[in-house]
Parts: sequence; C-alpha cells; structure tokens
Amino acid sequence: MEIFTAAGFSALLQVIAIDLVLAGDNAIVIGLAAAGLPADQRKKAILVGIGAATVLRIIFALITQQLLQIGPVLLIAGGLLLLYVCWKMWRELRVSHEEEEAATEALSEVDYDKNGTVASKGPRKTFAQAAWQIVIADVSMSLDNVLAVAGAAMEHPTVLIFGLALSIALMGFAASFIARLLHKYRWIAYVGLLVILYVAIQMTLKGAYGQWPEQLSFLSGLFGAPGVMGH
Repeated sequence: MEIFTAAGFSALLQVIAIDLVLAGDNAIVIGLAAAGLPADQRKKAILVGIGAATVLRIIFALITQQLLQIGPVLLIAGGLLLLYVCWKMWRELRVSHEEEEAATEALSEVDYDKNGTVASKGPRKTFAQAAWQIVIADVSMSLDNVLAVAGAAMEHPTVLIFGLALSIALMGFAASFIARLLHKYRWIAYVGLLVILYVAIQMTLKGAYGQWPEQLSFLSGLFGAPGVMGH
C-alpha cells in the first residue's frame, strides 16, 4: 500500500487538500448562480447543480486512466489547464464578502446575516440563466478536480482511486458544509490554491521533460529517466 510510504502519504495529503478546496469552490459557484432565484427554484437549481457535478466527476474519473496513457503532451496540457484553474480560483477568492455570503446562504437555506431573507443579495436571474451557469461551471470544475487529483497522485494508484472517490463523495454529500467551512476559514482555500499551483507546475515540467528529455536534461534529477506517463 503506497499510502503508507512517505511519497504516498504526501500525495494523499495533497489530494485531500485539492478535493476539499475544489468541492467547496464548485459549491460556492453553484450557490452564487442560484442565489438570485426564488426559494423554490433555488433549491431545485442547487440539487441539479450538485447532482450534475457528482455525475460529471464519476464520468471523468472513469476515463482519467485512459487519458493519462496518452503521453507527456497530456501532462503539459493538464498542467497548463491547472495553472488557469489557479488563476480562476484566485479571482473567485477575491469575490465580495456579500456575494459569497449570499452563495453560502443559498446552499444552506440559513439567514446568516440576519436580514430576514435568505440569499437576498444575489443578482436576480431566471432559472434557465442559473442552470446554464451551473452546468458550465460543473463541467469545467469537475474536469479540473479530476486532473488535479490525477496530477498529484499519478504514481500512486491507490491514492488516485481514493482521491477520485473522495472528490465524488464530497461533492455529492458535503458540498454545502465544505462551502461554509471555506467561507469561515479563508486560509484553507489559500492553502489548497498553493497545493494546486504546485501540482500544476510539477505536471507541466514532468510532461515537458517526458516530451523533450534531451533539451530539458537538467530536470533529470527531479523526474529520473523519461518514460510513459506516471513512470
């Protein structure tokens, strides 16, 4: 069980941090999209959003091993995509306190700011507008989550399976709780962001070395002899 080795345990901690932050981030985006809807539509939109995110994570998880066999070029693409994810997360972490509170209220159906209504500060929108925002966010963030977990746990199959299962479980059963946790303890999100940034840089460099080993021979001390992805 590679989880009980130093490298495996380190990968496991990275995966847990990634799962926590991306599940919470996805939930907050769903909450923001649903916050401007009437209460009855809001519950339906959030249920659809979290259900879709869970299903998409399962689909992407099932094909991730096939994707990882494509070769170093996918590592480069995945690393660059995760760098973009880091930039998106940085922007989302700087969303106004009022907007984030509206998203958290929408997810929990609790009036945290004690103003008499739940998610009253969200911009008004139609159910179709909210649903479209949620679907786009779910596709993007589910792929981000699976790629980040695969990047962190690539050489540790048990950690990879655990990480993908955890991401599905968190999105399916604990999304609103994680969103509230990140809202209350902001530093957790920044730690997760740093972990994803580290994974993104590592994936990009490893893929580049696998693709151009002679030109990037100075990276051999980090990755050993180049070979099939994950080796």
